Amino acid sequence: MTVDVEDYFHVSAFSRQVTLDDWGKRFPLRVEASTHKTLALFDKHRVKATFFILGWVAEQCPDLVKAIAAQGHEIACHGYAHQRATEQDRQTFMQDVARCKHFLEDITGTKVAGYRAPSFSFDERNEWAFDVIKELGFSYSSSTYPVKHDLYGVPHWPRFKHMRPEGITEIPIPTTYISGRSIPIGGGGYFRLYPYALSRQLIRRFLRTEQQPYSFYFHPWELDPEQPRMSNAPLKSKFRHYLNLGKMESRLERLLTDFNWSTMQHAYQLNSD
Repeated sequence: MTVDVEDYFHVSAFSRQVTLDDWGKRFPLRVEASTHKTLALFDKHRVKATFFILGWVAEQCPDLVKAIAAQGHEIACHGYAHQRATEQDRQTFMQDVARCKHFLEDITGTKVAGYRAPSFSFDERNEWAFDVIKELGFSYSSSTYPVKHDLYGVPHWPRFKHMRPEGITEIPIPTTYISGRSIPIGGGGYFRLYPYALSRQLIRRFLRTEQQPYSFYFHPWELDPEQPRMSNAPLKSKFRHYLNLGKMESRLERLLTDFNWSTMQHAYQLNSD
């Protein structure tokens, strides 16, 4: 079980409507309340998860990071400013990720082993990013999604946990094949789009046929249906972002009940050293 800890105004789909200067100002901060709701759900169902935390959130809400760690969840890095790695040069990317890693380690006093790129933005254009995160001391990444998508995706890349040539373990977001097509089943907007019964069926099918661990991701803002609306965003972006927000909490409750969950470190038997 993984959580990408960012707020509603951080998402890549709204990057043209929101600037860094707007964060927490023109658009009020809501990530603390929604993340505490997430923590309460996990506590209720005795679930431990991996939280990929945005550095900007850690800087603004250090007590929130401490609360996540105090409940026994794994702390991992989501970069600092939620900029796609494909839109950064090597030096900018390194500075962004290092800034986040240092914040998280200073707050928790523990080493951060895992990294996830915003919008799963590792592909053929920036494979050098794996070298960077290896140099920064990470041992694993979950930054690729082997699907065809207009914002991300490397459909021909490996679908399961594998060791990269750079010495980084990469754990792609889960997919399944139906009629020869790669179908995304890892969570996020697809989980809100599909009826819950279909999601459950696809996860069970994955576990049965692939004999691999399954990982799920979502964002705290998906548990915040009262969040401010981006009225000037494109219709497609608004549809993806706001679809079924009011149903997310009940679906997540069912998901936490129907399957057994743990951290990335535990589920994939990762060595953080």
